[in-house]
Amino acid sequence: MPKVAPIYQRKADHIKINLEQDVRSAVTSGLENYHFIHEALPELDLNRLDTSLSLFAKKLSSPILISSMTGGTSEAMTINQRLAEAAQECGIAMGVGSQRAAIENPEQAKTFQVRNVAPDILLFANLGAVQFNYGYGIDECKKAVDMIQADALYLHLNPLQEAVQDAGDTNFAGIAKKIEEVCKKLEVPVIAKEVGWGISERTAKLLSDCGVQAIDVAGAGGTSWSQVEMHRAPDEFTRQLAATFVGWGIPTAQAILNVKKSVPDMTIFASGGIKDGLDIAKCIALGATLGGMAGNFLKAAAISTEKVVEVMKLTKRQIEVTMFACGAEKLEGLQVGKLIST
Repeated sequence: MPKVAPIYQRKADHIKINLEQDVRSAVTSGLENYHFIHEALPELDLNRLDTSLSLFAKKLSSPILISSMTGGTSEAMTINQRLAEAAQECGIAMGVGSQRAAIENPEQAKTFQVRNVAPDILLFANLGAVQFNYGYGIDECKKAVDMIQADALYLHLNPLQEAVQDAGDTNFAGIAKKIEEVCKKLEVPVIAKEVGWGISERTAKLLSDCGVQAIDVAGAGGTSWSQVEMHRAPDEFTRQLAATFVGWGIPTAQAILNVKKSVPDMTIFASGGIKDGLDIAKCIALGATLGGMAGNFLKAAAISTEKVVEVMKLTKRQIEVTMFACGAEKLEGLQVGKLIST
């Protein structure tokens, strides 16, 4: 059987399971423990607030990120096209799912390619860092970036998912040195990304020393990929192994604080259990630059581009109303004593 076949099937399984099953972590994001100080007299005009920012030489209308989700199947191609069309219309950033399937089977490249509908968006390519111990290197990183004309490259870190996955890639030894080599040689920024279990202070410092230009904390609180793997386990042993870790991980709020404490100047993307624009605003107040969502956008993209645009516009307005009601005229204003923990 060709090597790409199980990858293709896995991607199809992941979409189906995420749309049809409850795969939430038993851990919450921690964002529910934070609240903004309400200002009854904000002295602001809601319709003149500024949610824009610049990142990696691209202008964004708001700090919303479509978190990496999918690719490698015909359904994934439709989803990515709809997400990208909406991102182009709304001026927000987007990441694609792991491109390994397309590296190993170039016919799948089209399922990731969205520049034809989104020429201006900030777009992130994506490969699993563990693949550096399974034959991948700088050439594959360049292929992933060139394949979709990306502005930066996500290297995702998913040790727990690989450990509970049937025949997962579990040799993470010496990966940091290989990430460092890619950071030195790749012409676009490298972003390290967890997939849903968060970043510790130790890992943040290690990744900073490797030279990554941003860290997506992808904390616990949203989709649990051990639960996803539980639903596609081929036997009871693997199912029980995956089910064990439903409560594993560092909550998103704590993961942001971990990176901020360990590497104060690091650009932080926040994802993991983020439900809406209020949660994104909380993440920015804690120190993040972007807030990423996956599930909300995936469900919308399964319907239409217009539905994705609706979700994006609502999310942006939620950020604006949060800023308005706590007296922050710009995004930076959210980080100045606006948030309290309870």
